[in-house]
Amino acid sequence: MKVLILCTGNSCRSQMAHGFLQSFDSKIEVYSAGTEASGKLNENAVKAMGEIGLDISDHTSDSVEKYLNQEWDYVITVCGGANESCPAFIGKVKTRLHIGFDDPSHAVGTDDFIWSEFIRVRNEIKERFFQLYKEDILPQF
Repeated sequence: MKVLILCTGNSCRSQMAHGFLQSFDSKIEVYSAGTEASGKLNENAVKAMGEIGLDISDHTSDSVEKYLNQEWDYVITVCGGANESCPAFIGKVKTRLHIGFDDPSHAVGTDDFIWSEFIRVRNEIKERFFQLYKEDILPQF
């Protein structure tokens, strides 16, 4: 089972989703990429995941181009904001899904508010991806 999780920058939401899905089942090959990959991970995303025992600090922020010629069981986009365009993936894909989330890296306000947005989005990603895993992915094994 191969899953590719896409967003624009591949620094925050897709990285958290990647970490969660991989933690649910080691039999799943999980990758993440971005159409405009930033080349680095968002420090708050790494910190938010570390807070619950998931270390994503060794992930890399990769361009979607790296994965275009591969076959995928799932390609999942996670871009959520109305002003953000999610990437379309054209390739050999069995199932395409969109599970959108707000981008906490765009939050403005106090440090406490910004941190609370990272936690909120992290928890939403965990919940939605665990639901996907239990209802759609696990029955295929």
